[in-house]
Amino acid sequence: MTKRRERKIKRNLRKSREQSRLHRGWRQHLAGILLVAVIIFLIVLFFMIRCSRGTGKAERGSMKIESVKPDFDVQLLSINEYSRPGIEVDSIEGIVIHYTANPGASAQDNRNYFENLAKNHKTKASSNFIVGLDGEIIQCIPTWEIAYASNERNGDTVSIEVCHPDETGYFNDATYRSLVQLTAWLCNKYGLKADQVIRHYDVTGKNCPKYFVEHEDAWDNFLKDVAYAIKHKG
Repeated sequence: MTKRRERKIKRNLRKSREQSRLHRGWRQHLAGILLVAVIIFLIVLFFMIRCSRGTGKAERGSMKIESVKPDFDVQLLSINEYSRPGIEVDSIEGIVIHYTANPGASAQDNRNYFENLAKNHKTKASSNFIVGLDGEIIQCIPTWEIAYASNERNGDTVSIEVCHPDETGYFNDATYRSLVQLTAWLCNKYGLKADQVIRHYDVTGKNCPKYFVEHEDAWDNFLKDVAYAIKHKG
């Protein structure tokens, strides 16, 4: 083999090695870019999910809901000592918000549960209104009668029980909008202000309604929406 040919072979080997290193470098560079892109995508996805759920709460607090009388289905409980004692309230000084603690159950399911307490005698419980998963509202007890819902505040408040789809206690949009409208309408009906709307938690310290207790910002936003609706009577 001549020296010239030998030098040519060496040059080709060096060129081949350099090209191989260059290709490896580009592959590593592209892999790094793809990894960063995946991480950014996952972060964006996380915040999109959070915003669509936890902060439908971010949008809440500025919902333009009016306090016109909502449609509701009157299905009064039978008079009984376990869910509708038939006792008149002293006066109405507040609205108390509850959650059902029964994920996925409908307003009708919860109304039927209250009615069945008259037969099975398991406990004493009820509510004046129940707001369902599709925004439907059922009235179980007249507002001038007490419900077994808010302990020592039973005698001067109207209680609203609210359905929720999962264990977090978060109210979906249809439920939330009906709750705001119903609450504001009741406030206007009885001359109440938004600061007279309270949680079961504020009476007894019970974790009810769960999401509004564990997320004070969500509760503050709810009161803002109620205050807006009180001022806008449709």
